[in-house]
Amino acid sequence: MEGRRNALLFTLCFFFFSLPSLSSLPAYQTLVPTSHSLPSASPTSFQPESEPVSESLIGSGSDSDSSITLNLDHIDALSTNRTPEELFSSRLQRDSRRVKSIATLAARIPRRNTTHAPRPGGFSSSVVSGLSQGSGEYFTRLGVGTPARYVYMVLDTGSDIVWLQCAPCRRCYSQSDPIFDPRKSRTYSTIPCSSPLCRRLDSAGCNTRRRTCLYQVSYGDGSFTVGDFATETLTFRRNRVKGVAVGCGHDNEGLFVGAAGLLGLGKGRLSFPGQTGRRFNQKFSYCLVDRSASSKPSSVVFGNAAVSRTAKFTPLLSNPKLDTFYYVELLGISVGGTRVPGVAASLFKLDPIGNGGVIIDSGTSVTRLVRPAYIAMRDAFRVGAKSLKRAPDYSLFDTCFDLSHQNEVKVPTVVLHFRGADVSLPATNYLIPVDTNGKFCFAFAGTMSGLSIIGNIQQQGFRVVYDLMGSRVGFAPRGCA
Repeated sequence: MEGRRNALLFTLCFFFFSLPSLSSLPAYQTLVPTSHSLPSASPTSFQPESEPVSESLIGSGSDSDSSITLNLDHIDALSTNRTPEELFSSRLQRDSRRVKSIATLAARIPRRNTTHAPRPGGFSSSVVSGLSQGSGEYFTRLGVGTPARYVYMVLDTGSDIVWLQCAPCRRCYSQSDPIFDPRKSRTYSTIPCSSPLCRRLDSAGCNTRRRTCLYQVSYGDGSFTVGDFATETLTFRRNRVKGVAVGCGHDNEGLFVGAAGLLGLGKGRLSFPGQTGRRFNQKFSYCLVDRSASSKPSSVVFGNAAVSRTAKFTPLLSNPKLDTFYYVELLGISVGGTRVPGVAASLFKLDPIGNGGVIIDSGTSVTRLVRPAYIAMRDAFRVGAKSLKRAPDYSLFDTCFDLSHQNEVKVPTVVLHFRGADVSLPATNYLIPVDTNGKFCFAFAGTMSGLSIIGNIQQQGFRVVYDLMGSRVGFAPRGCA
């Protein structure tokens, strides 16, 4: 009996000491308000294009990795003659539309079939993808076709389709570069209606005269793109990737802010990572810089080089009714070195039929938490920040401070506890400037939707690694160097 008691005591002690110690988390960290201000519309960081020297073919069977690194710029760089306050206000408006439409998509879409027969002659007008594409926040520059025509493309982890505007245009919105004309490309090839690629589209149509595949993507804010579904060569710096399935949009309308189209980075099979899995070993990562404090460019990496050795990983979860988004398990949140009692793992649970949960999203700016979790976290932060001078609310932010004339302040720490990965946020990732007069706000918000979203403000400075082969997402601090 004594031996069993000692064994049980040893087991309990081992379990207790193997748990991560929250008492080891610091309660406060320093924020230097004078070194952070609202970012302005700075010029893009892209260099002149050069001729490609390497190439690969999708589906060629090559398992060799050839990593590619691209600079990213914020979409504000394409907006000229606007003040920092105007740019920030527009960003929050885009953000609100995107969050609403992501929540609508996650709540309404039924379980997907593996294939969809194309509709002869056109589309059903009721098909709505749900995303507000005006909220694409980061873009890169890449070449389309042969010879390559370089255009700006928004990168979005919440979308699965690669598409761009194409001539001739029935309707096209204004973009920074000339519109791509597939008739001038030697590598453009339409996709037959009978092709498996065509059947992978959620909404496929068929041009009955040419027997070629048509695509349609409609977004929650009324934006849409419609056109031919084709294969084309994409050029990334000096690397050419052949046979990428792209939408060539001849009828496009909406809030697309100057870019030519979109490079979908979602989990679906028609996204760029989904199509180029063999070439890049189903791995990519990005690091988004704090534009208010850094002159370095943000970047995205495809291939094995995307995986940082310092990343802490959390498993990806599968949603049975929607394969686009990257779902993770959030277990809790600490504020000021202490686990917030009201933020329980059950509030973030993805249920068996695909409702609720937490996603990582590059196109959402401000992290949204289900309202009970947000209120508990916010209240804990207010208690820890009671020495700071409060300021009136701003837009969706209900916890703001007047930090004018402050050289530095102490603020409570914030740690997100994912399964297997504790992510400690820099102060600049949750207390951000909202005007040019020293007002800073707590950059989280509540949502009445059951879906929580980890946004790009909270991701700043981390290399966020998407390892689809390992079914995991990683966070590497100070990953933009």
